[in-house]
Amino acid sequence: MDLAALKQAGLTLTDDGRVCCYWQPSMPDYHDNEWGKPVMEDRRIFEKVCLEGFHSGMSWQLIYNKRENFRRAFADFDFCQMAKFNDADVTRLMADKGIVRNRAKILSAINNAHRAIELIKEAGSLASWFWQFAPVPENRPAIVDLAYWQQTKTSPEAISMSKALKKRGWTWVGPVTAYSLMQALGLVNDHLTGCECRERREKERQKITE
Repeated sequence: MDLAALKQAGLTLTDDGRVCCYWQPSMPDYHDNEWGKPVMEDRRIFEKVCLEGFHSGMSWQLIYNKRENFRRAFADFDFCQMAKFNDADVTRLMADKGIVRNRAKILSAINNAHRAIELIKEAGSLASWFWQFAPVPENRPAIVDLAYWQQTKTSPEAISMSKALKKRGWTWVGPVTAYSLMQALGLVNDHLTGCECRERREKERQKITE
């Protein structure tokens, strides 16, 4: 197998002989078993909204490595519990070295917990609301390559999602963050063409959108 060609395509060969996206070695479990896999459980959807907010302006690997700390600090992202957080909780979170101590982002996560409760009353579930933004196949590229990755920071669907969330009072949900959220939730499958996970994730996504 031509390793130079793989590298040029943004792919890598894992130690066990699989072709994957170039970043797989840095977060193998997340790449292989989570990224792009459809998420339908409301608490986990809310977790990803919060973590993508904290991710803004920072590396995802940093946030991922702190994820268990975030779960502990934020009541495992139980938004009903988080909606009860008060000033003492904000002080506690700002003193927690295991998470990202950004006051604006902490306040945003608490605010969004309230908004999540409202959105469930409106739509029935977070899953039903967020998945309405999954793009139709004809709006997705036939080939997802390195050039697409480098050029695509958001999408019309992500822009629409961002606007709809902001209209409902959600914060830290700009168009770029919304697109990253769509990738994380499996609304789009951005594993590179040639990655061994791509076909698996696409079949999982199609079961949701069909």
